[in-house]
Amino acid sequence: MLTRPPARKSLALALSGTLAAAAGLTACAAPADGDSAAAAGGDDGITVLASFYPLQFVAQQVGGDLVTVENLTPPAAEPHDLELSPTQVRAIGEADVVVYLSGFQAAVDEGVEARQPAHVVDAAGVVELEEHPGTVEDHAQEEQHEGEEAEEGHDDHGGLDPHFWLDPSRLSVVGQAVADALTEADPEHADEYAAGAASLGQKLEALDQEFADGLAACEGATLVTSHTAFGYLAERYSLQQVGISELDPEAEPSPARLREIGDVVREHGVTTLYSETLVSPKVTETLAGDLGVRTATLDPLEGIDTEAAAAGEDYVSVMQGNLAALEEGLVCS
Repeated sequence: MLTRPPARKSLALALSGTLAAAAGLTACAAPADGDSAAAAGGDDGITVLASFYPLQFVAQQVGGDLVTVENLTPPAAEPHDLELSPTQVRAIGEADVVVYLSGFQAAVDEGVEARQPAHVVDAAGVVELEEHPGTVEDHAQEEQHEGEEAEEGHDDHGGLDPHFWLDPSRLSVVGQAVADALTEADPEHADEYAAGAASLGQKLEALDQEFADGLAACEGATLVTSHTAFGYLAERYSLQQVGISELDPEAEPSPARLREIGDVVREHGVTTLYSETLVSPKVTETLAGDLGVRTATLDPLEGIDTEAAAAGEDYVSVMQGNLAALEEGLVCS
């Protein structure tokens, strides 16, 4: 299980709104009513229910036109504290395949446990997860982590960072697991699902190589982010992530922490502080102004809005945008 950031605000969701918004991102058109999962299965289609965008992307790529993929998290919404309606919980049990990340969205965990879907892919069971990948930690942060775990009862979660999908090589592993689950649900199309997983693997391998080539001169560079969501990316490409805040993007950094970030910026000649989409950039921009450095934006890819999807944006293109921002802002040799 994973460490889940503290609750921010309730996302009161109605299934009709959620699935209607998600339909623009699915591989094929999906019904928008409360019984969409069952309706999709009724015409001999395979219905996949994904808990948030990166897993939706994987399911779409692997299943192609053979599946209808629906997303429990609305486009561009912050997924950590998703709440589900009773109809959504029922849909979890009715879907042919459910793809989720245990420990990341408590409501989804509870829905899967309650409804016991026939075919489930838990990304946490197939991807190697770590506590603080690619992240520079000081003694004060280590003590803070220990205190937070004791206070919030995080012992059951193991303190693992959930943001594995920002390393394309780790996301590729989920593709094969999804292909296996789809094959169990729909054995007649096993070859197509295997081909879809292979195609996804090739796309992610090419993306991985783009990052490796683009950041080759940046080995050891210091990446200062608004919060520590980019550790797997940093670890994969030999960067050193330093977070202004911890895994909770809305946690306010202390004055002492801001002074520490200032010391890091001066010591390593950092020229850019990175904020992120879905979170206010105010703290990062204020700190950057005080330090006389620039700001840029990285996308943690927890969601993608309908306008971006309509314009053809997807996981690969958004990650390429992240790469461009890193190439421009990092101090590389």
